[in-house]
Amino acid sequence: MRSVVLLLLGVHLAYAGTHSLKYVYTAVSGDIDFPEFTAVGLVDDVQIDYFDSNTMKDEPKTEWMRQSEGADYWDSQTQTLIGTHQSFKNNIQVAKERFNQSKGVHTFQFMYGCELDDDSTRVHWQYGYDGEDFISFDKDTLIWTAAKPQAFITKTKWDEDKANNKYQKSYLETECIEWLKKYVGYGKDTLERKDAPKVFLLQKDPSSPVLCQATGFYPSNIMMTWQKNEEDHYEDVAVGTTLPNIDGTFQKTITLKHEDWKNDKEAYRCVVQHVGAAKDIIVTVHDIRSNTGSDYTIAIVVGCLVGVAVLAAIVGLVFWKKSNGYGRTSTKDSDSENSAQPLPQLTTK
Repeated sequence: MRSVVLLLLGVHLAYAGTHSLKYVYTAVSGDIDFPEFTAVGLVDDVQIDYFDSNTMKDEPKTEWMRQSEGADYWDSQTQTLIGTHQSFKNNIQVAKERFNQSKGVHTFQFMYGCELDDDSTRVHWQYGYDGEDFISFDKDTLIWTAAKPQAFITKTKWDEDKANNKYQKSYLETECIEWLKKYVGYGKDTLERKDAPKVFLLQKDPSSPVLCQATGFYPSNIMMTWQKNEEDHYEDVAVGTTLPNIDGTFQKTITLKHEDWKNDKEAYRCVVQHVGAAKDIIVTVHDIRSNTGSDYTIAIVVGCLVGVAVLAAIVGLVFWKKSNGYGRTSTKDSDSENSAQPLPQLTTK
């Protein structure tokens, strides 16, 4: 399972919107200990449901979703995703043929959703293959953009389907926002809370990079920087991806790789800004903790996450490495009144 996460690690999706809804479908082929198909839904980056091809059942992942939607809703979601599973088995085989691949582990993904803030909305959708963009849709022009030559066949076919593209544009601008507002209403008390992060400096051994970790914060938007002499410092700094904890909060790391700080410990510090904190949280290199054999050990990235469902949520958060948005497709045949997840298009030959 860890291989899937490492394959898809990429830039963090930073959402400016006040609230966001997104779903991620992931198909996997090859010799790997991961379900053939998974679907994860997230509101404000909080996992709300989970489906995989092993259980063949869509299940709520928050108590407020469990209490707010009845059996008909979950049955409808399940049936839609069973159909989507079959579609994605076809999608990944078509993609493998396009890339002339027959062996190895491969992934085919689809991410969709919408954002809503005080004065604007944003909606996007796109597909990815093996950790990179494959094809995406521009709702304003009703044109598909092929990120790879292997996607040109699909682009041509979908560009010609004007009626369906117009339908999808309408769906994204209306129904997606309606679902988002409904879900936010369900989880208002949880989604609008503000939990300040706990911040630690960790070092595996004296010669290792210094890792600044913020954990336990909510919502997911956070600003983390290394500073030298109170000025932002970017040289040899690696910014990690924001990832979910099992309790619904988030974690993120920013790593200082070089060792110059050892010669000037007064100059270097990690600065964290979050809406849950009344002021900047500042930790200096004097406060480094060893994360080897210590009671202060902080579980990092995969280590703090338990189960396939949460792992799939990580995949949803990090998406593929070139992605800067997410999206949704739907078909007129879908029962969109009862299901928030219409059957997506196929990547046909």
